[in-house]
Amino acid sequence: MINLLPPEEKRDLLAENKRRTILILLVLVLFFLSVLVLILFSVKTYLQIEAISQKALLLETEKKPQQPEVQGFQEKVNLINQNLTKLSNFYKQKIYFSDILERVSQILPTQIYLNNFSATLSTAEKEPTIKIALSGFAVNRDVLLEFKQNLEKESDFKNFNFPSINWVKPIDIDFFVTFEIIQ
Repeated sequence: MINLLPPEEKRDLLAENKRRTILILLVLVLFFLSVLVLILFSVKTYLQIEAISQKALLLETEKKPQQPEVQGFQEKVNLINQNLTKLSNFYKQKIYFSDILERVSQILPTQIYLNNFSATLSTAEKEPTIKIALSGFAVNRDVLLEFKQNLEKESDFKNFNFPSINWVKPIDIDFFVTFEIIQ
């Protein structure tokens, strides 16, 4: 096909064609944006209505007297909470002998043997303390003195009582010691 239009008219037609294309694209973009805004607005409105209805339902439920089933469950929950509180208090007062025994065994010289180990929890003072009583056998006085010094080096161990009878015999000593551990 032969186009007999002058070049100026061709340019004008081409420019007019571009303007129409741009205008159509602008109209399409505006249409999609307006549809998107309408969709978002409808979602917002739906969520607001749902929130209002849920609040109204909650208020209505709170105003109603509680059903016997719910009251029964609440009583069970309260009972379980009380038992858990008692259990928690019990475990707070529990003495972990393994930790204490491990600490004592680490500072115990090799030539000392323990015959008896006793621990009791005392909560009468400001800070709960554990009273420890040990009895055993030491080969000689020097080993027993080393044990006493090792105990005194521990920062948590307080109020040592090494009876004087422990120091009478120079060898083959049956000893007794008491001290406290501050928790």
